[in-house]
Amino acid sequence: MPNPNPSPMNKELLLVATMHSNSGSDSSHASSSSSSSTSSSLFMNTTTKSSHSNSNNGLVRNSQSSNDKDVISLPTRMVLSAVSGMGAAIVCHPLDVIRVQMQTSHFPSTWNAATTIYRTAGFQNGLYAGISAAFLRQWLYGSCRMGIYSYLLEKEQTKNLQRGVSKNDITFATKLGMGCISGGIGSLVGTPSEVALVRMSADSKLPLVDRRNYTGVFNCLSRIAKEEGVRMWWRGATPTVARATLLSSASLGVTSQAKAELIQSGYFGKDGQWAGGIPLLFCATLVSSFCANVVANPFDVIKSRLQNMAVPPTTGQNHQRPMYNGMLDCFAKSIKAEGLSVLWAGFVPAFIKLAPYSVISLTLVDKLTKAVTGKDAF
Repeated sequence: MPNPNPSPMNKELLLVATMHSNSGSDSSHASSSSSSSTSSSLFMNTTTKSSHSNSNNGLVRNSQSSNDKDVISLPTRMVLSAVSGMGAAIVCHPLDVIRVQMQTSHFPSTWNAATTIYRTAGFQNGLYAGISAAFLRQWLYGSCRMGIYSYLLEKEQTKNLQRGVSKNDITFATKLGMGCISGGIGSLVGTPSEVALVRMSADSKLPLVDRRNYTGVFNCLSRIAKEEGVRMWWRGATPTVARATLLSSASLGVTSQAKAELIQSGYFGKDGQWAGGIPLLFCATLVSSFCANVVANPFDVIKSRLQNMAVPPTTGQNHQRPMYNGMLDCFAKSIKAEGLSVLWAGFVPAFIKLAPYSVISLTLVDKLTKAVTGKDAF
C-alpha cells in the first residue's frame, strides 16, 4: 500500500522524474514541429520552382507565339505590293510601251521609238496605251512577285532569330531561290494581263485596218476569249514564266544581297539609312536591274513576239500557218532573220524602266509596310 505522505527525499525524486518526462515530451513535440516545418518548407520550395518553371515555359511559348504573330500575313504583303507596283507603273509605263514596240518592230534607237509613238498615237493612246493592263498586272503578277518573296524572306529571318543567329544570315542561293519561286508563281497567275499589256501597247504601231482598238484591259481579255479562245490568255506562258523566274531571281535576290553588302561598306550611313535609305536602294537596284535584264531580255523578246502574234484562220481558203509554232521556233526564226543581237532588243528602255521601277516600287512597299505594320518590307 503506497505511503500517502512521501518523505522529502521521495518528493525530490518524483519532481526530477516528472521534469524529465515533460522535457522528453517537449523535445518530441519540438522535433515533430521541426519536421513538419521542414516538410512544409520543402513543399513550398518545390511548388515555387515548379511555378517558376511553368512561368518560364509559358514565356517561351508566348515568345514563340508572338514571333509567329509578328510575321506579316501573305495577303497583307500582296496587297501592299500591288498598290506599290501601281504607283511605280504610273511613272514607268511609257518605257514599257517603248520596250514592247522595239521588241516587235524595228526602230533605230530608243529616242526614235519614243518620238515616233508620240507623233503617231499621242500621249494617252500611245505612250500610256495599256495602262489598265499594267494595273491588272500589278494585282496578279506584282503582288505575287514582291509579296511572296518578302513573306518567305521574313519567315527565314524569324527562323534565324529563333535559332539565336543574325536574322540576315541567309545565303545568296536561298535568296535567288525565293525569287525564282515568287516570280514563277506570279508570272503563271499574271500571264493573261501580260498578253493584254503587250497587245494594247503594240496596237498603235499596226496599220489602221489591222488595229484591234481595245477599249480597256477587260475588253481586251473578253475579246481574246471570244475570238481566239480562253487558252490564248496563256499564250507565251512558257517564255513568260522563264523570263519572270530569271528576272525575279536576279532583281529581288541580287537587290537583297547588294543591300547587305553596301550596308557593310559603311558608305550609306548607319544601317544604310542615309537620306532615308533611297541612295542605298537605288544603287542596289541598279546592279540588280542590269543583271536581271542581261539574263531575262532574250525571253522577254520571245514572249512579246508570241503574245503579239496574230492568229491566222485555220480553215477555209485563207488557211495560214502561224508565224511561230512555239518558243523554240520563235528563237530560231528571230535569230536567223535578225541575228543574235535581236535577243537583246529593247534592252535600254527595259533597263531604264526596271531601275526606277524597282526603286519606286520597293521604296513604296517599304514605306507602306512600315506605316501599316510598323515593320520593314525587306
